Amino acid sequence: MAVPKKRTSKMKRNSRKANWKRKSYFAAQKSLSLAKSMLRGKPTSFVYSLDVDEE
Repeated sequence: MAVPKKRTSKMKRNSRKANWKRKSYFAAQKSLSLAKSMLRGKPTSFVYSLDVDEE
């Protein structure tokens, strides 16, 4: 016979949600910083070439 599982507490649920939101916040900050550095023309954290050969 199936037995229902115990419920997750509000504190644990909120903690997991806050951690997930925190990770997404830092990912957004990193991508915004990368975009700003590309617009300024000073990318240092990656290799990016503006020269494109069109044939």
